[in-house]
Amino acid sequence: MRIYLDNAATTPLDAEVLKAMYEVMESHYGNPSSIHAHGREVRALIEKARKVIASLLGASPSEFFFTSGGTEADNMAIRCGIIDYGIKHVITSVIEHHAVLHTLQALEKSGQIKLSYVSIDKKGVVDYHHLEELLSSNERSFVSLMHANNELGTLADIERIGELCEQYQAIFHCDTVQTIGHYRHDLSTLKVHFLVCAAHKLHGPKGVGFLYINHRIKINPMIFGGSQERNMRGGTENVYGIAGMAKALEIAYSQMEEHHEYIQGLKSYMMQELLRNIPGIEFNGEIDAEKSLYTVLNVSFPETELAEMLLFSLDISGISASGGSACSSGTNIGSHVLNGIQANPNRPAVRFSFSKYNTKEEIDQVVLKLRELYPL
Repeated sequence: MRIYLDNAATTPLDAEVLKAMYEVMESHYGNPSSIHAHGREVRALIEKARKVIASLLGASPSEFFFTSGGTEADNMAIRCGIIDYGIKHVITSVIEHHAVLHTLQALEKSGQIKLSYVSIDKKGVVDYHHLEELLSSNERSFVSLMHANNELGTLADIERIGELCEQYQAIFHCDTVQTIGHYRHDLSTLKVHFLVCAAHKLHGPKGVGFLYINHRIKINPMIFGGSQERNMRGGTENVYGIAGMAKALEIAYSQMEEHHEYIQGLKSYMMQELLRNIPGIEFNGEIDAEKSLYTVLNVSFPETELAEMLLFSLDISGISASGGSACSSGTNIGSHVLNGIQANPNRPAVRFSFSKYNTKEEIDQVVLKLRELYPL
């Protein structure tokens, strides 16, 4: 039996989502840009999905633009938001996802922006006083801070960040890839200009996401070549992916509180069992249930000569987990997030991330295997 605990990287496709996508693939094959009946039928499916997503997030359908996923959405928000508004100063943190960091660092390298990093503590929590200092001591800024860190699970107070950005007339971009579908976002009150989703993080399909752009913000397209997405993103739409994403978000919202309680229970249980069975265990990032993403647990294991083999040993035993961000797996570079919070580099770290499909029995099996690797 294989055990999958890498849901922060991607989640299993929900059976209802697959069914919805299959129906679109089987019966609705027209090009949504075509004016004939087949095309109009498919265009209607896209707009229905847009309305579903908008109603769940408390915004207008006209504020949502479908993309190939979170990375494209982040790039579009950052590049177009900064360039089109002539922003010269950007604030971010050293533990943002590479879709954000690498994009900003490329703009800095080309001389287009000055990049400032807000201070964070050893749990990855933003120093909001430093953020205000950076906002008040620079010209109009672009702020890019994520809702939940994908490796640590530490949550940012995005309501507070939004208020500060409004106070100093900054543009606020928030990578919400790990939290859309796991927390309720009310965009009618949240003071954010750009917000990002990737469907495969909430039991939807890979290769599709969206960018929310507040109606007060006007940017130019990043991808040219067609009039799709109201002239904002050229290219034929991923119709069945869009339908699947809307269905996944509907399911997530209908069962959110139930799944939150269940998955938080799994996380708390694993923490308890690890502390009971492995001396010297620690946790990276914030672990308070109110301040931490309930789907992610980053575990710092005691120093061992077998540190580099820990993930491999788990994989051999049928357990899938991550040593950090999945987007960095397979490289020899240590996690920039763990480096950013000054975690002990000699202690191996494993990110376990949970979904509604995991069970306590699976947690027991994982802890049993880890106990073999770290005998009392």
